Amino acid sequence: MRRLIGLLTIFVYAFMHLPIIVIIIFSFSKGEILSLPIPGWTLDWYRQAINDERLRAGLLNSLKVATVATIVASILGTLGAYAVQRYRFFGRQTFRAAVVIPILLPGIITGVAMLTFFAATDIPLGLLTVMIGHATFGFPVIFNTMAARLSRLPRSLEEAAADLGANPVQAFWRVGLPSIRTALMAGALLAFTLSFDEIIVTIFLTGNQNTLPMEIWARLRFGMTPEINATVTIILLVSGLLVVLSQRLTRE
Repeated sequence: MRRLIGLLTIFVYAFMHLPIIVIIIFSFSKGEILSLPIPGWTLDWYRQAINDERLRAGLLNSLKVATVATIVASILGTLGAYAVQRYRFFGRQTFRAAVVIPILLPGIITGVAMLTFFAATDIPLGLLTVMIGHATFGFPVIFNTMAARLSRLPRSLEEAAADLGANPVQAFWRVGLPSIRTALMAGALLAFTLSFDEIIVTIFLTGNQNTLPMEIWARLRFGMTPEINATVTIILLVSGLLVVLSQRLTRE
């Protein structure tokens, strides 16, 4: 039975990761057409991807969007988690339940809802609207991570700081924040990764400036090329490293 479960586990993991492995392998293929057997191996597609102006512009836009959205989500998520865990107010439980809605809703619903809002308020679509959209689903990621860490942090530390003359802001900045710093970094890394890879919400909110996933999506309509495989491989590597680092920080 243990061997059977082990074989089933290997089969499931292989089924899930085989497409990713295929993309990585073909990114090193010398041929321009994705076919077997592979005619040879090369790094030229990575050089072309790095030197492609449109891909570089998309990468820069993705970094801008992910950075701003992560900063906004980190500030709002930390303050929201701190308020829920440390204070009692009307609608507290309702607020806590409503926070997770952006994660539970399909991306297409979030995109349509935000597009309707921006159209009703005459806000032009562009990187700003994409940042707002990404911060919307990044907020619950930060909130849940920080709320979980704050629930394990004893209030006696902040009470001791208050006894020594610190006001609430000083107690949070000098006592609370250092204690939850690793959780904040973990949530921020995860939110950054989600924002960097997001495409469904971005489709509805972007203007004439493409993010990197949007640029790749536009090119995929004309077929899969080794250059795209190389770009996707780089994104997979960076995203995987950020997720692993986030998980390690969460355990601390």
